[in-house]
Amino acid sequence: MNHFVEIRSLNLEPGRREEFHRLYIEEALPLLIRWNFDVVAYGPSLHAENSYFVIRRFDSLTRREQAEDAYYASDDWRQGPRERILGLIESYTDIVLELDEATVQGLRR
Repeated sequence: MNHFVEIRSLNLEPGRREEFHRLYIEEALPLLIRWNFDVVAYGPSLHAENSYFVIRRFDSLTRREQAEDAYYASDDWRQGPRERILGLIESYTDIVLELDEATVQGLRR
């Protein structure tokens, strides 16, 4: 069975990556888990001091869209870490790949 993997690359405000990482681990990640997101891996990117990545797995492209629409419209996100998280991000881009189970497991931390 193949999975759809979203790789989100974030460009953070200069000098704020440590703060973003702490906020992600303490607030955003627990919320994503509560909303049943499969967060495969996350952390500071090795190529630039203001970059960060998040990898999430979905069963289908439709499920990805539904899950993200519901999550980002939720009070949990909007009244939770949304403003603090977005305030640390300059820009981001998503890449979605279709990968087999072995490859997804290889990406897990």
